[in-house]
Amino acid sequence: MHPLIDGILAASRARGFAAAASWPKAERRDLIASACALKSRGIIPIIAEIKPKAVGRALTPEEVAAYARAYSENNACAISVLTEPTNFKGALQNALIARRAGLPVLRKDFIFEERQLSEVQADLVLLIAALGIDLNRFVEAARALGMEPLVEVHTEKELEAALKTDARIIGINNRNLNTLEVDLGTFERLAPRALDAGVFLIAESGVHTREDAMRMMQAGADALLVGTALMGGPKRLGELNQI
Repeated sequence: MHPLIDGILAASRARGFAAAASWPKAERRDLIASACALKSRGIIPIIAEIKPKAVGRALTPEEVAAYARAYSENNACAISVLTEPTNFKGALQNALIARRAGLPVLRKDFIFEERQLSEVQADLVLLIAALGIDLNRFVEAARALGMEPLVEVHTEKELEAALKTDARIIGINNRNLNTLEVDLGTFERLAPRALDAGVFLIAESGVHTREDAMRMMQAGADALLVGTALMGGPKRLGELNQI
């Protein structure tokens, strides 16, 4: 694992865990349904990310709300919210603020302990296979809390482990967490195996242009996760998601 990731995990352990939050499971929003509805209208389903690190500082609640509204108005299928505070400048409250826009919300963080799962209301939660967690146990724990797990992989071995779980949604991260290098070919290499398994497939990282978006869709993505490219101007989403 890259030293940056090791540092994030160490900071998370030192910080400890927030008190468990509770919410009605009936409020859960369905990413797959949202994405399919947009695709039927000729729109590329994009999970638009609120990524404070991309602008170099934490965001105010008003700014988080503005990003979420802009993403909703420009046809995002869901909103990803980075909640990790040390490196990514995120906050748990940002997930709650983003949900007011009415879209499914993905909590994106480095989840290594089950207690983290219950810290904040979200519709989906990212589970990173590279962290070495027990994927079966974490998938079940997330579902028990009313969240849909999005299992992230980067290698063939991680993908096979993810496919042995009951996860319906798998993300292939084009970023190597050991080197932090990005290669869109990673998705193209791994996608056929995931598609054969019938999972809902998300391409993560490295999409900056409409050409990148089309490349990932043509390789079999059901949706894309885009962050950095949107933080400088959330209305860019409307340019990226047109087929």
